[in-house]
Amino acid sequence: MGICGYLAVPGKCLVVLGLKLLFLVPAGVPARSGDSVLKDNITVRQGDSAVLKCNVDSKVSRVAWLNRTTILFAGKEKWSLDPRVILMENTAITEYSIKIQNVDVHDEGPYVCSILTNKKPKSTKVHLIVQVPARITNISKDITVNEGSNVNLMCLAVGRPEANIIWNHHSPRGTHKLLTEGEHLELRGITKEQSGSYECIASNDISNPDARTVQVTVNYPPFISKARGTGTPVGQKGVLQCEASAVPRADFEWYKEDRRLFNGLNGVKIENQGKQSMLIFFNVSEEDYGNYTCVAINTMGITNASIILYGPGAMHDVNGGAVLPRISTCLLLTISLIYLLKF
Repeated sequence: MGICGYLAVPGKCLVVLGLKLLFLVPAGVPARSGDSVLKDNITVRQGDSAVLKCNVDSKVSRVAWLNRTTILFAGKEKWSLDPRVILMENTAITEYSIKIQNVDVHDEGPYVCSILTNKKPKSTKVHLIVQVPARITNISKDITVNEGSNVNLMCLAVGRPEANIIWNHHSPRGTHKLLTEGEHLELRGITKEQSGSYECIASNDISNPDARTVQVTVNYPPFISKARGTGTPVGQKGVLQCEASAVPRADFEWYKEDRRLFNGLNGVKIENQGKQSMLIFFNVSEEDYGNYTCVAINTMGITNASIILYGPGAMHDVNGGAVLPRISTCLLLTISLIYLLKF
Protein backbone atom coordinates (compact mmCIF):
# COMPACT_ATOMS: atom_id res chain seq x y z
CA MET A 1 0.00 0.00 0.00
CA GLY A 2 1.27 3.50 -0.78
CA ILE A 3 2.30 6.15 1.63
CA CYS A 4 -1.20 7.69 1.52
CA GLY A 5 -3.09 4.43 1.42
CA TYR A 6 -5.46 5.42 4.24
CA LEU A 7 -6.05 9.02 3.22
CA ALA A 8 -9.30 9.56 1.35
CA VAL A 9 -8.69 13.14 0.20
CA PRO A 10 -6.13 13.33 -2.68
CA GLY A 11 -5.11 16.91 -1.82
CA LYS A 12 -4.28 16.00 1.76
CA CYS A 13 -2.45 12.91 0.49
CA LEU A 14 -0.15 15.06 -1.60
CA VAL A 15 0.50 17.45 1.27
CA VAL A 16 1.31 14.64 3.71
CA LEU A 17 3.44 12.83 1.16
CA GLY A 18 5.31 16.04 0.35
CA LEU A 19 6.01 16.63 4.03
CA LYS A 20 7.23 13.07 4.51
CA LEU A 21 9.55 13.40 1.50
CA LEU A 22 11.00 16.60 2.88
CA PHE A 23 12.35 14.51 5.74
CA LEU A 24 13.70 12.03 3.24
CA VAL A 25 15.68 14.63 1.31
CA PRO A 26 18.26 16.19 3.60
CA ALA A 27 20.22 18.31 1.16
CA GLY A 28 23.96 17.86 1.44
CA VAL A 29 23.89 15.14 4.11
CA PRO A 30 26.89 12.88 3.45
CA ALA A 31 26.77 9.10 3.83
CA ARG A 32 28.28 8.11 7.18
CA SER A 33 30.40 5.12 8.01
CA GLY A 34 28.31 1.98 7.76
CA ASP A 35 25.86 3.54 5.29
CA SER A 36 25.38 2.10 1.79
CA VAL A 37 27.49 4.28 -0.50
CA LEU A 38 27.10 4.39 -4.27
CA LYS A 39 29.96 4.98 -6.66
CA ASP A 40 30.70 8.65 -7.02
CA ASN A 41 30.28 8.54 -10.79
CA ILE A 42 28.44 6.34 -13.23
CA THR A 43 29.42 6.86 -16.86
CA VAL A 44 27.16 5.71 -19.70
CA ARG A 45 27.03 6.37 -23.40
CA GLN A 46 24.15 8.31 -24.91
CA GLY A 47 21.38 5.89 -25.87
CA ASP A 48 22.41 3.20 -23.36
CA SER A 49 20.71 2.41 -20.05
CA ALA A 50 21.95 3.52 -16.63
CA VAL A 51 21.24 1.49 -13.49
CA LEU A 52 21.41 3.42 -10.21
CA LYS A 53 21.70 1.08 -7.24
CA CYS A 54 20.84 1.72 -3.62
CA ASN A 55 21.33 -0.86 -0.86
CA VAL A 56 18.84 -0.89 2.02
CA ASP A 57 18.15 -3.13 5.03
CA SER A 58 15.18 -4.23 7.11
CA LYS A 59 15.40 -1.16 9.34
CA VAL A 60 14.48 1.18 6.48
CA SER A 61 11.02 2.67 6.86
CA ARG A 62 11.02 5.07 3.89
CA VAL A 63 13.10 5.28 0.74
CA ALA A 64 13.01 7.46 -2.37
CA TRP A 65 15.03 8.34 -5.47
CA LEU A 66 15.48 11.97 -6.45
CA ASN A 67 17.18 13.88 -9.23
CA ARG A 68 18.08 17.35 -7.96
CA THR A 69 14.67 18.57 -6.67
CA THR A 70 12.60 16.13 -8.72
CA ILE A 71 11.14 13.05 -7.04
CA LEU A 72 11.47 9.99 -9.27
CA PHE A 73 10.20 7.24 -6.97
CA ALA A 74 8.87 7.24 -3.39
CA GLY A 75 8.87 3.65 -2.28
CA LYS A 76 7.26 1.79 -5.14
CA GLU A 77 5.17 4.74 -6.24
CA LYS A 78 6.41 6.46 -9.34
CA TRP A 79 6.40 10.24 -9.33
CA SER A 80 8.35 10.82 -12.49
CA LEU A 81 6.32 11.24 -15.69
CA ASP A 82 9.26 10.06 -17.77
CA PRO A 83 8.47 6.56 -19.14
CA ARG A 84 12.20 5.84 -19.45
CA VAL A 85 12.61 5.78 -15.65
CA ILE A 86 11.58 2.45 -14.11
CA LEU A 87 11.94 0.77 -10.72
CA MET A 88 13.83 -2.49 -10.96
CA GLU A 89 11.60 -5.15 -9.38
CA ASN A 90 13.67 -8.30 -9.82
CA THR A 91 16.43 -7.33 -7.44
CA ALA A 92 17.52 -8.50 -4.00
CA ILE A 93 15.33 -7.52 -1.06
CA THR A 94 18.13 -5.27 0.15
CA GLU A 95 18.39 -3.41 -3.14
CA TYR A 96 16.34 -0.42 -4.23
CA SER A 97 17.46 0.39 -7.77
CA ILE A 98 16.14 2.34 -10.72
CA LYS A 99 16.97 2.20 -14.41
CA ILE A 100 17.02 5.12 -16.85
CA GLN A 101 16.60 3.83 -20.38
CA ASN A 102 17.88 5.51 -23.55
CA VAL A 103 19.96 7.98 -21.57
CA ASP A 104 20.35 11.46 -23.03
CA VAL A 105 22.53 14.46 -22.18
CA HIS A 106 19.83 16.15 -20.09
CA ASP A 107 19.84 13.13 -17.75
CA GLU A 108 23.34 13.99 -16.59
CA GLY A 109 23.69 15.23 -13.04
CA PRO A 110 23.36 14.22 -9.38
CA TYR A 111 20.95 11.55 -8.13
CA VAL A 112 20.15 10.83 -4.47
CA CYS A 113 18.79 7.71 -2.82
CA SER A 114 17.20 9.09 0.38
CA ILE A 115 16.63 6.65 3.22
CA LEU A 116 14.78 7.01 6.54
CA THR A 117 15.98 4.55 9.20
CA ASN A 118 14.71 4.79 12.80
CA LYS A 119 13.62 8.32 11.99
CA LYS A 120 17.20 9.22 11.05
CA PRO A 121 17.60 10.39 7.44
CA LYS A 122 20.56 9.21 5.42
CA SER A 123 21.40 9.51 1.75
CA THR A 124 23.69 8.00 -0.80
CA LYS A 125 24.61 9.91 -3.92
CA VAL A 126 25.75 9.25 -7.45
CA HIS A 127 26.63 11.55 -10.32
CA LEU A 128 25.54 10.35 -13.75
CA ILE A 129 27.91 11.26 -16.58
CA VAL A 130 26.62 10.94 -20.15
CA GLN A 131 29.15 10.47 -22.93
CA VAL A 132 28.21 11.43 -26.49
CA PRO A 133 30.01 9.90 -29.50
CA ALA A 134 31.72 12.43 -31.74
CA ARG A 135 29.50 13.51 -34.62
CA ILE A 136 30.16 15.97 -37.44
CA THR A 137 27.36 18.53 -37.56
CA ASN A 138 28.56 20.84 -40.34
CA ILE A 139 31.21 20.71 -43.06
CA SER A 140 32.15 22.85 -46.05
CA LYS A 141 30.55 22.05 -49.39
CA ASP A 142 32.53 20.77 -52.37
CA ILE A 143 34.37 23.63 -54.03
CA THR A 144 36.02 24.47 -57.35
CA VAL A 145 38.71 27.18 -57.40
CA ASN A 146 41.41 28.47 -59.71
CA GLU A 147 45.03 27.62 -59.04
CA GLY A 148 46.61 30.19 -56.74
CA SER A 149 43.42 30.93 -54.81
CA ASN A 150 43.10 30.75 -51.02
CA VAL A 151 40.79 28.04 -49.69
CA ASN A 152 39.30 27.79 -46.19
CA LEU A 153 37.58 24.55 -45.16
CA MET A 154 35.45 24.14 -42.05
CA CYS A 155 34.35 21.08 -40.10
CA LEU A 156 32.26 21.34 -36.90
CA ALA A 157 31.60 18.43 -34.55
CA VAL A 158 29.96 17.74 -31.20
CA GLY A 159 30.73 15.14 -28.57
CA ARG A 160 31.31 14.55 -24.86
CA PRO A 161 34.20 14.52 -24.19
CA GLU A 162 34.91 17.20 -26.76
CA ALA A 163 35.58 15.83 -30.22
CA ASN A 164 39.09 15.96 -31.66
CA ILE A 165 39.23 16.89 -35.37
CA ILE A 166 41.96 16.01 -37.86
CA TRP A 167 42.22 16.62 -41.62
CA ASN A 168 43.56 14.18 -44.20
CA HIS A 169 44.26 14.86 -47.87
CA HIS A 170 43.67 12.18 -50.51
CA SER A 171 45.11 13.37 -53.81
CA PRO A 172 43.94 12.18 -57.26
CA ARG A 173 47.24 10.29 -57.52
CA GLY A 174 46.22 8.16 -54.55
CA THR A 175 48.62 9.67 -52.06
CA HIS A 176 47.48 10.22 -48.47
CA LYS A 177 48.72 12.92 -46.12
CA LEU A 178 47.81 13.99 -42.59
CA LEU A 179 47.51 17.78 -42.65
CA THR A 180 46.49 19.36 -39.37
CA GLU A 181 44.14 19.36 -36.39
CA GLY A 182 41.25 21.72 -35.67
CA GLU A 183 37.94 22.85 -37.09
CA HIS A 184 39.45 25.03 -39.82
CA LEU A 185 41.88 24.17 -42.60
CA GLU A 186 43.48 27.02 -44.58
CA LEU A 187 45.16 26.43 -47.94
CA ARG A 188 46.94 29.51 -49.24
CA GLY A 189 47.86 29.77 -52.92
CA ILE A 190 46.47 26.33 -53.70
CA THR A 191 48.20 24.28 -56.41
CA LYS A 192 46.89 21.59 -58.72
CA GLU A 193 48.71 19.01 -56.60
CA GLN A 194 46.49 20.03 -53.68
CA SER A 195 43.27 19.11 -55.46
CA GLY A 196 41.40 16.03 -54.31
CA SER A 197 39.42 14.87 -51.32
CA TYR A 198 39.85 16.44 -47.89
CA GLU A 199 38.64 14.16 -45.11
CA CYS A 200 37.53 15.50 -41.74
CA ILE A 201 37.66 12.92 -38.95
CA ALA A 202 36.03 13.63 -35.57
CA SER A 203 36.72 11.29 -32.65
CA ASN A 204 36.59 11.16 -28.85
CA ASP A 205 37.18 7.43 -28.23
CA ILE A 206 33.53 6.83 -27.26
CA SER A 207 32.69 5.03 -30.51
CA ASN A 208 34.02 4.77 -34.04
CA PRO A 209 35.17 8.12 -35.48
CA ASP A 210 32.81 10.10 -37.69
CA ALA A 211 34.30 11.02 -41.07
CA ARG A 212 33.09 13.20 -43.95
CA THR A 213 34.85 14.57 -47.02
CA VAL A 214 35.06 17.78 -49.03
CA GLN A 215 36.03 17.59 -52.69
CA VAL A 216 38.33 20.41 -53.81
CA THR A 217 38.73 20.84 -57.58
CA VAL A 218 41.55 23.10 -58.76
CA ASN A 219 41.33 24.64 -62.22
CA TYR A 220 44.69 25.06 -63.96
CA PRO A 221 45.91 25.76 -67.52
CA PRO A 222 47.06 22.90 -69.76
CA PHE A 223 50.58 21.61 -69.76
CA ILE A 224 51.73 19.09 -72.33
CA SER A 225 53.24 16.05 -70.66
CA LYS A 226 53.84 13.99 -73.80
CA ALA A 227 54.54 15.00 -77.39
CA ARG A 228 55.61 12.02 -79.45
CA GLY A 229 56.61 12.08 -83.09
CA THR A 230 57.19 9.08 -85.33
CA GLY A 231 59.24 7.89 -88.26
CA THR A 232 56.98 6.43 -90.93
CA PRO A 233 57.77 5.28 -94.48
CA VAL A 234 55.77 6.67 -97.40
CA GLY A 235 52.53 4.77 -97.88
CA GLN A 236 52.35 3.59 -94.27
CA LYS A 237 50.17 4.67 -91.34
CA GLY A 238 51.67 7.31 -89.06
CA VAL A 239 50.51 8.58 -85.68
CA LEU A 240 51.52 11.72 -83.79
CA GLN A 241 50.56 11.76 -80.10
CA CYS A 242 49.95 14.71 -77.80
CA GLU A 243 48.94 14.45 -74.12
CA ALA A 244 47.96 17.40 -71.93
CA SER A 245 46.82 17.62 -68.31
CA ALA A 246 44.34 20.40 -67.50
CA VAL A 247 41.26 21.26 -65.45
CA PRO A 248 38.82 21.81 -67.06
CA ARG A 249 39.89 19.19 -69.60
CA ALA A 250 41.77 20.67 -72.54
CA ASP A 251 40.51 20.89 -76.10
CA PHE A 252 43.03 20.05 -78.81
CA GLU A 253 43.82 21.61 -82.17
CA TRP A 254 46.43 20.51 -84.72
CA TYR A 255 48.41 22.76 -87.08
CA LYS A 256 51.00 22.36 -89.81
CA GLU A 257 52.86 25.64 -89.83
CA ASP A 258 49.99 28.18 -89.45
CA ARG A 259 47.39 26.02 -91.19
CA ARG A 260 44.87 24.29 -88.98
CA LEU A 261 44.11 20.65 -89.70
CA PHE A 262 40.58 19.29 -89.52
CA ASN A 263 39.36 15.78 -88.92
CA GLY A 264 38.72 13.86 -92.13
CA LEU A 265 40.39 16.37 -94.48
CA ASN A 266 43.65 15.93 -96.38
CA GLY A 267 43.87 12.25 -95.41
CA VAL A 268 44.21 12.82 -91.66
CA LYS A 269 42.08 11.88 -88.69
CA ILE A 270 42.08 13.62 -85.30
CA GLU A 271 41.14 11.31 -82.45
CA ASN A 272 40.73 12.68 -78.91
CA GLN A 273 40.53 10.36 -75.92
CA GLY A 274 40.43 12.11 -72.55
CA LYS A 275 43.65 14.03 -72.09
CA GLN A 276 45.24 12.53 -75.21
CA SER A 277 44.96 13.61 -78.84
CA MET A 278 46.28 11.70 -81.87
CA LEU A 279 46.86 12.94 -85.39
CA ILE A 280 46.57 9.87 -87.64
CA PHE A 281 47.90 9.63 -91.23
CA PHE A 282 46.45 6.63 -93.04
CA ASN A 283 48.77 6.90 -96.07
CA VAL A 284 51.86 9.00 -95.42
CA SER A 285 53.21 10.98 -98.39
CA GLU A 286 56.39 13.02 -98.83
CA GLU A 287 54.36 16.19 -98.38
CA ASP A 288 53.23 15.01 -94.93
CA TYR A 289 56.73 15.06 -93.48
CA GLY A 290 57.61 18.03 -91.31
CA ASN A 291 56.75 19.86 -88.10
CA TYR A 292 53.25 19.75 -86.61
CA THR A 293 51.94 21.75 -83.67
CA CYS A 294 49.61 20.37 -81.04
CA VAL A 295 47.66 23.12 -79.24
CA ALA A 296 45.96 22.41 -75.89
CA ILE A 297 43.57 25.04 -74.56
CA ASN A 298 41.02 25.58 -71.80
CA THR A 299 39.48 28.56 -69.98
CA MET A 300 42.62 28.91 -67.86
CA GLY A 301 45.18 29.13 -70.65
CA ILE A 302 46.83 27.72 -73.74
CA THR A 303 50.02 25.82 -74.56
CA ASN A 304 51.51 24.07 -77.58
CA ALA A 305 54.22 21.63 -78.60
CA SER A 306 56.02 20.84 -81.85
CA ILE A 307 55.95 17.22 -83.03
CA ILE A 308 57.80 15.85 -86.07
CA LEU A 309 56.62 13.35 -88.65
CA TYR A 310 59.75 12.11 -90.39
CA GLY A 311 60.78 9.45 -92.83
CA PRO A 312 62.95 6.42 -92.08
CA GLY A 313 66.61 7.31 -91.62
CA ALA A 314 65.89 11.01 -91.05
CA MET A 315 67.62 12.82 -88.17
CA HIS A 316 65.22 13.51 -85.32
CA ASP A 317 65.10 14.33 -81.64
CA VAL A 318 65.65 11.33 -79.34
CA ASN A 319 62.37 12.11 -77.61
CA GLY A 320 60.47 11.88 -80.85
CA GLY A 321 59.68 15.57 -81.04
CA ALA A 322 60.88 18.60 -79.13
CA VAL A 323 58.34 20.27 -76.84
CA LEU A 324 58.98 23.76 -78.16
CA PRO A 325 56.63 26.52 -79.32
CA ARG A 326 56.43 26.42 -83.10
CA ILE A 327 53.26 28.38 -83.66
CA SER A 328 53.23 32.15 -84.07
CA THR A 329 52.30 34.35 -81.14
CA CYS A 330 49.66 36.09 -83.24
CA LEU A 331 47.98 32.79 -84.06
CA LEU A 332 48.08 31.72 -80.42
CA LEU A 333 46.29 34.93 -79.40
CA THR A 334 43.69 34.41 -82.10
CA ILE A 335 43.03 30.83 -80.96
CA SER A 336 42.70 31.96 -77.35
CA LEU A 337 40.20 34.70 -78.19
CA ILE A 338 38.07 32.38 -80.33
CA TYR A 339 38.05 29.76 -77.57
CA LEU A 340 37.19 32.17 -74.77
CA LEU A 341 34.36 33.75 -76.77
CA LYS A 342 32.60 30.40 -76.62
CA PHE A 343 31.93 30.91 -72.88
